[in-house]
Amino acid sequence: MNTIRRIGRFYIEGFRSMTLGRTLWFIILLKLFIMFAVLKIFFFPSFLSSRPDDLTKDQFVAGELVERSQNDSDTYKIRQNDRDY
Repeated sequence: MNTIRRIGRFYIEGFRSMTLGRTLWFIILLKLFIMFAVLKIFFFPSFLSSRPDDLTKDQFVAGELVERSQNDSDTYKIRQNDRDY
């Protein structure tokens, strides 16, 4: 337990005495916020909002996964057949 406290104090003292490091941490956190919060709004639409009303979310997701996996296996078969020629 004493070792854990010493490690914790070491990091706390290190962060307190930072000058340039605080600015760099702020930039890192700002970039993460932009990547996950702002870009999600513009580039990642909500696919669940386009589901039919008679399906629940889990039924819709399961159906999409099965459909996409079947399409992928069909694509794989087509690619395998192209190699035969």
